[in-house]
Amino acid sequence: MSSPSKRREMDLMKLMMSDYKVEMINDGMQEFYVHFHGPNDSPYQGGVWKVRVELPDAYPYKSPSIGFVNKIYHPNVDEMSGSVCLDVINQTWSPMFDLVNVFEVFLPQLLLYANPSDPLNGEAAALMMRDRTSYENRVKEYCEKYAKAEDIGAGTEEKSSDDEEMTEDEYDSTDEQVAGKADP
Repeated sequence: MSSPSKRREMDLMKLMMSDYKVEMINDGMQEFYVHFHGPNDSPYQGGVWKVRVELPDAYPYKSPSIGFVNKIYHPNVDEMSGSVCLDVINQTWSPMFDLVNVFEVFLPQLLLYANPSDPLNGEAAALMMRDRTSYENRVKEYCEKYAKAEDIGAGTEEKSSDDEEMTEDEYDSTDEQVAGKADP
């Protein structure tokens, strides 16, 4: 069996090699952000969230800590802290799971199949149970206001209009110019 630090490194590399953008916090491999896109065919489609991930020393034997940085309207996500209420992460975590599972399976399922009977956001849960259409409209409003791909670098603060930031395309082209093309 591999050590927790090797497993953490392997899982993080696997996540970075997938389609997710990962931003490291500090120099260690224990804290980072992942850019997470809302699932297709849901009111969250088109939204992009910066999700903070903290891996405990005992990872993968202990679950990662997951939280949304930019606001999301969902019964099982605390609107102020971004904390996630999800059994598979909080209570039934297993070392068989990895970080890719969190972003490809667990979080999309959380957004697609909310549990309003165990809410962290009581207002969202009540609205979801009372008026599904209004709930979905509120989700879309939050996506439009807080979860645009171009705003994700700004975190929870509003970006000022006179900030000159490079677009993702400009970052990509700069990276290629610096690193050169990959060998075939």
